[in-house]
Amino acid sequence: MATASTDPQSAQATDYHDRRLALRLEDPAFRAEYERQRREIDSVDSIVRTLDALREQHGLSKADLARAIDKNPASVRRLLTAPVNPELRTVVAIAEALNAEVQIVPRKRTRTKTQKAPQAA
Repeated sequence: MATASTDPQSAQATDYHDRRLALRLEDPAFRAEYERQRREIDSVDSIVRTLDALREQHGLSKADLARAIDKNPASVRRLLTAPVNPELRTVVAIAEALNAEVQIVPRKRTRTKTQKAPQAA
């Protein structure tokens, strides 16, 4: 079976999609939404990778972790290996089982065009 790197048809499909994406990214509205969704996906992926690394540090199998949070082992396995959007409740339960916590850290924001500068008193 050919891999994506040696399959000419797969390479053509990738080239087509890359070109199509490049064209669509020229639209500012599309680019803004694409970048927003990319950040969201990257954040979820980062959280899942961190949880999986903690699981390994604790010497737990995915099945052990599933039992610790009273979840089906297949759902925990999917969460840690497949591109899924986990429920926040599950993320918190896994973090708790791994003696960790979930925190939201605000980013530094720069003033945008739509935000007004503070008025002088």
